[in-house]
Amino acid sequence: MVLPGSDPSAIAEAARCIQSGGLVGFPTETVYGLGADAASDAAVAGIFAAKGRPADHPLIVHVASAEQVAAYASAIPPFAARLMQAFWPGPLTVILPRRAGVATATAGGQDSIGLRCPNHPVALAFLWACLERGVTGVAGPSANRFGRVSPTTAQHVQQEFGDGLLVLDGGPCDVGIESSIVDCTRGRPVLLRPGVLTRNQLAAACGEAVLDKDELVAEAGATPRAAPRASGTLEAHYAPDAKVRLMNAAGIQTALDLLGPDAAHLAVYARSVVRIQSDKVLYRRMPDDALATAQQLFAVLREFDAKGVKLIWIEPPPPDVAWDGVRDRLARAAAS
Repeated sequence: MVLPGSDPSAIAEAARCIQSGGLVGFPTETVYGLGADAASDAAVAGIFAAKGRPADHPLIVHVASAEQVAAYASAIPPFAARLMQAFWPGPLTVILPRRAGVATATAGGQDSIGLRCPNHPVALAFLWACLERGVTGVAGPSANRFGRVSPTTAQHVQQEFGDGLLVLDGGPCDVGIESSIVDCTRGRPVLLRPGVLTRNQLAAACGEAVLDKDELVAEAGATPRAAPRASGTLEAHYAPDAKVRLMNAAGIQTALDLLGPDAAHLAVYARSVVRIQSDKVLYRRMPDDALATAQQLFAVLREFDAKGVKLIWIEPPPPDVAWDGVRDRLARAAAS
């Protein structure tokens, strides 16, 4: 059932559900999460089962404030503290060394743990209500089936899991793609997943350069597996039912011209204006702004699926760093 997140009684009911070991769909500024008590391995097992997610894929712990980090992390490097101070509440997840014996299932068995304080009034009210009941953190991957398009409305969550799941409705997500993930366990900050926060913003906040995974491997001679596993970093992810193909504007136009009025079961998402001869082709214009595109991206992909298209042609984003988060999601969607 979907309950209004603005209703204190709904928040209290959701917190009671978490305390009793249940699952709750809840909004954040990035995407909607599927929450359970992060410290309860049994409750977290319910997340993995509901999503069809492998149990060795770690989840992110959502906390009401930085004060709860110590319940899960054994150490906080100074640059990690600076990142949290700069961007919490907000779309940033930090990976820290995990306290022994705490949140083992949430961490996918790793000795590190991902933590985030979301910047959404409903999420924060929900997390504080959970804290009042002794739940120090809520494990919350995106509230969708594993590998599929993330949800950015309460209705998306309901479509994924049905009426049996309690979902707090906080309206459409403002950011629209998942948080940036920075690994803070290696002595230097390493960006494992881009989001709307750019590497330059992260570097300015923490006071040192932020590496990406490829730079880490090149610099240290490490293997890709040397970095902790993190949510949303599989090569194929965020995929709609329709096949996604990334094509430049000229390629999209050429293909549309070749198909002509016979084109069907096809959708186009592009910044460029294209000529379409068939009324059976869906066209949505991609905003010129990276943040606006991120906010609507998953909703557009879900809309195309709902219309029954079989193929989605998408114009790749510009090379500017502001588009890194969107580019990452599209590349993974197209790899499925």
